[in-house]
Amino acid sequence: MAGHSKWANIQHRKGRQDAMRSKLFSKLSKEITVAAKMGDPDPEKNPRLRLAVKEAKSNSVPKDVIDRAISKSQAGEGDDYEEIRYEGYGPNGVAVIVEAMTDNRNRTASTVRSTFGKHGGNLGETGSVGFMFERKGEIVYPASVGDEDTVMMAAIEAGAEDVESGDEGHTIYCGDTDLNEVSTALEASLGEAESTKLIWKPTTTTELDLEGAQKLFRLIEVLEDDDDIQRVTANFEISDEIMAQL
Repeated sequence: MAGHSKWANIQHRKGRQDAMRSKLFSKLSKEITVAAKMGDPDPEKNPRLRLAVKEAKSNSVPKDVIDRAISKSQAGEGDDYEEIRYEGYGPNGVAVIVEAMTDNRNRTASTVRSTFGKHGGNLGETGSVGFMFERKGEIVYPASVGDEDTVMMAAIEAGAEDVESGDEGHTIYCGDTDLNEVSTALEASLGEAESTKLIWKPTTTTELDLEGAQKLFRLIEVLEDDDDIQRVTANFEISDEIMAQL
């Protein structure tokens, strides 16, 4: 299992679902507003907006919230947001990529740098850890959609690059510029996905012990609590035994 999937599982077990959901809705709405502002407000004519709406729907964002986010773009709101990527190292040398969407670059940079420093990490220059990741499209389906062979055949026909199947479901990867096309083709054969988004996929990972995992998760948690931060990715791995302790 990918490290960040384990982080998502731990978040779920911590019982912070309501607060997390509210913050997630806000971040997904911001992405929709910016995507609609940058292109056409019609998702069928705007690939980035279409993916943003897909991801929002997969996280149960209500239709009226999605519609309001699109309307904001046409009212001139959200046009002062700037997309910034920060890179650095967390505890135990784990590579961390932080994606932000902010209306105040100085505020966000100061917060991110301070958070890294307080939690055993160091913020680096752009490109300092990016070489350890690949930009990919990620499409996730539940295990109930079919067996590994069925999903693999559908993924190959849709133009995907790789499939990882397990008890928890199927994760399909494709080129970042192919995500819209591949996800649309998969919808036709497998139905609506649980998640469709662009990710930073680690090409190398760092194994963590219990103490290292606890420190890293605290760093990620504090970063993700910030309204300016859209998502955080790290190239860690933890064993099932340590996962059970967490």
